[in-house]
Amino acid sequence: MKIPVTIITGFLGAGKTTLLRHLLAHAQGRRLALIINEFGEQGIDRDLLLGCGDATCEPGDIVELANGCLCCKVADDFLPTIEALLARPNRPDHIVVETSGLALPKPLVKALAWPEVRARLTVDGVIAVIDGPAVAAGRFADDAALGVTPAPDHDNPLAEVFEDQLACADLVILNKRDALADAHAPGVMATLAEHMRAGVRVVEAKFGVVDPRIALGLHAGAESDLATRPSHIDAAGDHDHDDFESFALDLPAIAEPESFARLLARTLVAHDVLRVKGFIDVPGKQRRLALQAVGPRIEHYFDRPWTADERRASRLVVIGRTGLDRGAITRALVSG
Repeated sequence: MKIPVTIITGFLGAGKTTLLRHLLAHAQGRRLALIINEFGEQGIDRDLLLGCGDATCEPGDIVELANGCLCCKVADDFLPTIEALLARPNRPDHIVVETSGLALPKPLVKALAWPEVRARLTVDGVIAVIDGPAVAAGRFADDAALGVTPAPDHDNPLAEVFEDQLACADLVILNKRDALADAHAPGVMATLAEHMRAGVRVVEAKFGVVDPRIALGLHAGAESDLATRPSHIDAAGDHDHDDFESFALDLPAIAEPESFARLLARTLVAHDVLRVKGFIDVPGKQRRLALQAVGPRIEHYFDRPWTADERRASRLVVIGRTGLDRGAITRALVSG
């Protein structure tokens, strides 16, 4: 019997890891194996999942592939990881792949159609997690819609990634619906419909809460349906991420998280940072503070106790368009 594979895609900060935590917590006895892909050398998402406190978060079931998007490293990283999971004596019941927010999903679906894995796996479905408020704010609009003269070589790279992720999806999760004004919802739905394939279902969600029977039961067989999933990479022939960059930022302990969150929000807006995530050391607290930001929207919560064998530290990963002023961002956050 083929093992089903679910590919979860969606732009930076859309809520992919939050959805994964929900699926882990409601696995209902199924053994899930997770492949977590992150843009940049410093991975955060695997540690967030291991800090969820759920018994299903076993370290051996969560594989992290950092320092690059899997859509560009299919042969080098993705397929060997799949082969390793299949070679384990206790094989998973379901494999879930969380792509980088900058990844195109179609190359992964194509890889799972290769003969060496197709006999053992099937792509149950591609899920696109969508940040509703970001769509409403025009974050993914193409340059012409924004009134900007397109660059000679390509359009807004955020728009291209967004469009590819929607075009490949078998299920679209409109996440953060609680933060999306009702007046903006019809416009967001119209934007999604413009890039989705006919018949694809849209499910509204808050905090990534979606029935696992839906998310992990699409039975799409996407590897046999590649021709209906258009991608910018079809014409270009390759894909790179030269438009984006990331860096890790080490900080001192933060005594007042609320004040730091306000400072962080101002800094992200000033430098048009797309995404920040990481952990903060708060003096006097036994738990580490997980922090995530999308634009000026900041979320932070204490996730798990610091362990005896780890050094308490504050570290954030910053992701943005190429040309980030790393020095200015660092000075703003370190000096306050």
